[in-house]
Amino acid sequence: MRIGELAAVTGTTPKTLRFYEDSGLLSPAARTPSGYREYGQDAVTRLDFIRRGRAAGLTLAQIREVLDVRDRGRAPCAHVEDLLAVRLRDLDAQIADLQALRDTVAQLHHAASRPDPDRCHPEQVCRYL
Repeated sequence: MRIGELAAVTGTTPKTLRFYEDSGLLSPAARTPSGYREYGQDAVTRLDFIRRGRAAGLTLAQIREVLDVRDRGRAPCAHVEDLLAVRLRDLDAQIADLQALRDTVAQLHHAASRPDPDRCHPEQVCRYL
């Protein structure tokens, strides 16, 4: 299939496919005599993997690492498990940071919900922040 067809089938764009090819995520396509890229079913499978990796929050560099392991003929299961463990730790830290931020904003909002303009000093922009 040509690049436009592959883009339509996989929900990407030709520009993204060219980028993935240039980045080594997608194997260089065979070319027709007239120079058009021709992709096989393996490209659809690979793009589906890339999409799922991105949905899990992996970077393109991490996805390339997994693909490189597979391309060398080895199962990347242990490498994927390591990447997902790190991703989980990062997510847990982000969630904790967001919860702390939410608590701070809730306290500020509570204080600001009973404004007292008489206590505002001209040298302050706003006493609630």
